[in-house]
Amino acid sequence: MPDDTNEAAGEPDSVVDAVFDAVAATAPAIRDALPGRRVESDDENPSGETVLAGDMYADELLGEALTAVDGVGAYVSEERPDATDAGEGYSVAVDPLDGSSNLRSNNAMGTVVGVYEGSLPATGHDLVAAGYTLLGPITTMVVADESGVREEVVTRAASGDVTRTVVDDDLTLPDEPTVYGFGGRVPDWTDAFREYAREVEDELKLRYGGSMVGDVNQVVTYGGVFAYPALTDAPDGKLRLSFEANPIAYVIERMGGASSDGTGSILDVDPDGLHDRVPLYVGNETLIDRLETALDE
Repeated sequence: MPDDTNEAAGEPDSVVDAVFDAVAATAPAIRDALPGRRVESDDENPSGETVLAGDMYADELLGEALTAVDGVGAYVSEERPDATDAGEGYSVAVDPLDGSSNLRSNNAMGTVVGVYEGSLPATGHDLVAAGYTLLGPITTMVVADESGVREEVVTRAASGDVTRTVVDDDLTLPDEPTVYGFGGRVPDWTDAFREYAREVEDELKLRYGGSMVGDVNQVVTYGGVFAYPALTDAPDGKLRLSFEANPIAYVIERMGGASSDGTGSILDVDPDGLHDRVPLYVGNETLIDRLETALDE
């Protein structure tokens, strides 16, 4: 494992910083490549989903960049059945192009990253850092670690150099929630979740764009709740625990919010396999408490 002496002394973890340097460095290249990679590839991911050429390209770029980081021991991707061995160190789990279904409609997408101490599968309590990049009108990156949560803007100069500029070094979830976004088809929601949704839609504004990073970033910015719930035909939901749910739950909890799989914190979920799915609910604590109560009735 990486030496955590500096981190224990209150100094930044250099390996974690190098991981997010690598993620930031790939973001402009991923964005530039998207116009020509909006078509389906001939491949399926380990979850049986047909992937786009953009998914594969993002995975290739991130795999090369992250396995080159000294202190990264494994690269684990939603697009690969098994971990890629890189030596000794942290396991970095990645959803290379979250929301890639938005490519055709030209809406938001991004990359989700979780840095785990130890091999995967593991619980979210093994995360030492997590975050995501968002390819919106500008490229931003949210990074959470033991020191807190920060938002950065990622830019590339004419020289090709990529810069991370911190715009908020102490992100916390707004106290007054404003927005909600729920995935899945309404007819496929459970009765209990449907009742909860009806209450929430009377209180908050709908913000849902079909990309988890974009929808979660609305909650990060304005407060509220995001969910991809358990469905009647998919009780485990859609999102992958290691690559999507754990990292996002870690970010939201570090911001003072809460996460849940319907009964308790996402970070407590003990996975059986690398590509396990889980229902995901994140947001302001009061909204998540109400959700768990509604699902328990």
